[in-house]
Amino acid sequence: MRTAVFRALADLGRRDARIVLITGDLGFMAVEPFIDACPGRFFNAGVAEQDMIGIATGLAESGFIPFCYSIAPFASLRPYEFIRNGPVQHGWPVRIIGVGGGFDYGHAGYSHHGIEDIAVMRALPGISIVAPSDPAQAVAALLATWDLPGPVYYRIGKDDRFVVPGLDGRFTLGGVDRLRAGHDCLLIATGTLVSEACTAAERLAATGIDAGVLALASIRPEPADALAGALAAVPLAVTVEAHQRNGGIGSLVAEVIAERAIPCRLIRRAATGVSDGRTGSADWLHRRHGLDAESVAAAVAEALA
Repeated sequence: MRTAVFRALADLGRRDARIVLITGDLGFMAVEPFIDACPGRFFNAGVAEQDMIGIATGLAESGFIPFCYSIAPFASLRPYEFIRNGPVQHGWPVRIIGVGGGFDYGHAGYSHHGIEDIAVMRALPGISIVAPSDPAQAVAALLATWDLPGPVYYRIGKDDRFVVPGLDGRFTLGGVDRLRAGHDCLLIATGTLVSEACTAAERLAATGIDAGVLALASIRPEPADALAGALAAVPLAVTVEAHQRNGGIGSLVAEVIAERAIPCRLIRRAATGVSDGRTGSADWLHRRHGLDAESVAAAVAEALA
């Protein structure tokens, strides 16, 4: 998604001189469209993510709209206090792009896995959180949110060729995007795992189970009304996310069910535990954590048996 995002950001930068880009010593072979389009508005803070957010905070206070870019855990966890005490506390328009959400940096190991970022950002009031599923939706999300008041966290993937069938670049701020209707259960996924949820629904359909699929890209504003309506129509919901079990979209859906007393059972499919040192590709890690289509379909079939 990152190439598509930076091309769109370059177009925005040509139109609005307030937009600047800061990275934490990465982004080359990705950020060049913005550098070429907006010379003098790109800064490399080096391996100093706290400084990256601090610089962005000062720029935002001065009237700019700074975008910060780093690998998801480095963009969210390392500078967390600076995000909290800067743009969040003061409501300044700092935009944080965390690339490689989930297991996209699989072979790099646990330090590079972005599997807590949604939880920590959800704990902060007033920050919008966006997790698109493919490049076209990432661009739509950027165009819908770049000039929002207050800070924004974008959780994007690395793959620029990945396409979710039927999504067609749709993004609904404060809502969800339905990819498939179904009355037996509802699969709710975010990021690149939306595709796995769609494949799981196809596998289930072959066995006579009618599964609906929702793509959840707008994590805040929370799509509580849209989720409540969809959840009330099914007996079982399954959330699928490359994220720790607590604090992510599984927790968000559980909160909606509990607070609105919706009679729907929930199963949360998510990353399990702490790494034991073994690592591999994103696909391998998805299978290991039971996030691939086959595992999700099996979990649904077992729950409905």
